[in-house]
Amino acid sequence: MKSDTKRGIWRMVHAERAALTDDLARLDPRQWDAPSLCEGWTVRDVAAHLVDAARTTRIGFVAGLVRARFDFDRQNARGVERERGASPQETLERLRRVASRTTTPPAPLDTRLVEEVVHGEDIRRAVGLVRSYPQEAVVRALRLQARTPASFGGAKELTARVRLTATDADLSIGEGPDVTGPALSLLLAVSGRRAALDELGGPGLPVLAATS
Repeated sequence: MKSDTKRGIWRMVHAERAALTDDLARLDPRQWDAPSLCEGWTVRDVAAHLVDAARTTRIGFVAGLVRARFDFDRQNARGVERERGASPQETLERLRRVASRTTTPPAPLDTRLVEEVVHGEDIRRAVGLVRSYPQEAVVRALRLQARTPASFGGAKELTARVRLTATDADLSIGEGPDVTGPALSLLLAVSGRRAALDELGGPGLPVLAATS
């Protein structure tokens, strides 16, 4: 990946982290405890996960996975427990401190955009907040999800059965009957967020809905 592209991606990641910390600073204690769109996690859990994800290094990720006996869910749960802190304000302060980090697990850099956009919506939709994301960030995240196997949280197998067509971006991915809608809604749906299905249409929607 060219250095200019990498710098551009990190600028988007850092901007999303900053925007989310600003939004989280407006929440009351009840909202921090609200169920997020990420099944089984509260808003605060998702924020803690983003802290953990921002701190993750390539070596640290592998070591943590070994300690979790190669169970991604267990590894993530441990990260949430480690980074929640004693209060929502401590969670927020931890997120603020890692906002400018540029460490990653052994994965494509665009996974950082998937983390920030999808989990950003997990939080915002749970508490009634709205963000207008940069189109490039959403499109890059969606393209990555479309080529990532389902075993790693992606939609590669799905895009062999349906075509994802964004109505607000020059983007069409996959083969088969169309699923159409905003790029953000497509991203959320292929990332397993059923709340976005009502924002989509097309003859391929039943196929997508059956896998979400």
